[in-house]
Amino acid sequence: MKTAKEYYRGCLVGGACGDAMGYPVEMMDWNQIRSAYGAGGITEFPVNAERKEALFSDDTQMAILTVDGLLWADKKAKERGVYAYTSSLFYCYQKWLYTQTGRFADKNYDFLLGGEILSNEELFSRRAPDKVCLSALEESVNGKYATIQKPLNKNSGIGAVMRAAPIGLYFYNDVKTAFRIGAESAAITHGHPDAYLPAGFLACLIAHLVCGKDLEAAILRALQELAQWPDHQNTKELIEKAISLAEQINRNEGLLNQSEMEMAGRIDLSAIGSGATGSEVIALALYCALRHTDDFKQAVLMAVNQGGNGDTVAAICGSILGTYLGISEIPYPWVNKVECSILLVHGADRILEAVLQ
Repeated sequence: MKTAKEYYRGCLVGGACGDAMGYPVEMMDWNQIRSAYGAGGITEFPVNAERKEALFSDDTQMAILTVDGLLWADKKAKERGVYAYTSSLFYCYQKWLYTQTGRFADKNYDFLLGGEILSNEELFSRRAPDKVCLSALEESVNGKYATIQKPLNKNSGIGAVMRAAPIGLYFYNDVKTAFRIGAESAAITHGHPDAYLPAGFLACLIAHLVCGKDLEAAILRALQELAQWPDHQNTKELIEKAISLAEQINRNEGLLNQSEMEMAGRIDLSAIGSGATGSEVIALALYCALRHTDDFKQAVLMAVNQGGNGDTVAAICGSILGTYLGISEIPYPWVNKVECSILLVHGADRILEAVLQ
């Protein structure tokens, strides 16, 4: 029987593996991927020849800083009775800004220097950092950051949802809070509902999965929570479309020949969207997870080989199925070779330890 530790580790490592699988083909289209890797697209875990590891993008960097923020908030809550999860996440995203630019938005944030997380040299690599995240964090001075009620922008991009999965691990026993903190932390950088609501949805979904819900049941429960929020219609419609399309293909799978099956994913994913917004990437990730519910590798390969923001789609899909299936169902060579694997496992174990205390 699998332990909670397997599912927690699966979430963080699974997200990183999906991200690393898609990072080399980020922003390539369908034809460019096949031109570079052959008719089957990218299929081998892309280990960097110099580093001997598979490198991930800013998606996983920010997820790691989310873990750091949650643990910091947990410590303050237990030691001082101060419950400041969103502000703690903001300050840890300032740490990410520092790793990417060499500076904080405000000299008053210099107290963030030092600490265990900033000793990891890998986090200082620039991996196509999300420009919206950088801009929003650079504008957040004097301890003030954007909120849902007072946004800095109306950006609906993908840079917020990609980092939200760890929030669901921490708030596994309070799905409403998981959704709220997921949305609030997303709004620090992305002010449009199509960016912060998918982040809340993902955190809520991860929380339901940790509690042992079946994947489809967990999605439906998270949709019920989503429907309680204003401006949820577009995100809800895209997720429901992804569910319907996946069910349709799964139902007809035995009636399609190999060529039709190879094309089915591409046609259906293009019907959902290109992955330019948070609502689209969460829907695309769910489609891939539902198409290959019991096969982590195939779900991730489907995600990355669609092109566009395939690394983010695969990172989200990897977090979902990693939580649902556990780390033992992720290909061992991927787990062994993904960048910062020890840090990711350690982070998952520390979150689990924190919530069980």
